[in-house]
Amino acid sequence: MRRAEEDDFHAFVAERMGRWRRSAYLLCQDWHTADDVVSVAVAKLYRSWRRVSRAENRDAYAQRVLTRCWLDERRRPWHNREQSRAAVPDVVGPVPETVTDRDGLAALLRSLAPKQRAVLVLRFYLDYSVEETARTLGISAGTVKSQSARGLANLRTAVTGRS
Repeated sequence: MRRAEEDDFHAFVAERMGRWRRSAYLLCQDWHTADDVVSVAVAKLYRSWRRVSRAENRDAYAQRVLTRCWLDERRRPWHNREQSRAAVPDVVGPVPETVTDRDGLAALLRSLAPKQRAVLVLRFYLDYSVEETARTLGISAGTVKSQSARGLANLRTAVTGRS
């Protein structure tokens, strides 16, 4: 990679790193895993920077790589194993009518299936269109719509306690 291309890559990454970390955190609900996912995504972007730099929408391309890195991370066998905690979790209390705190929102997002969580983060946090979300996740627009509807319904059920 030429020096000018490398400088362009570094500027691109530096400008977006904060946003990538926040969106990765919303997807995986853990800062350490989010940092790992972002690191893997940045490495993949670096390896294919010539193709990325020519993309029509470099931000969408990068977000697609990031989201797919997270989905790949979820498929790893070690991820499904039991994880130890420093303290025993408290008994879950009643879910509040509205979500006003970050921990509550994080718990609600964790209750969703990975695909639903990815769709909702892309659609409503990153403000992607249905088509952009479909391209990013490699699924159809109809699947984006159905996953959005199911995810929002699951969130409503979790918040209100009604099915």
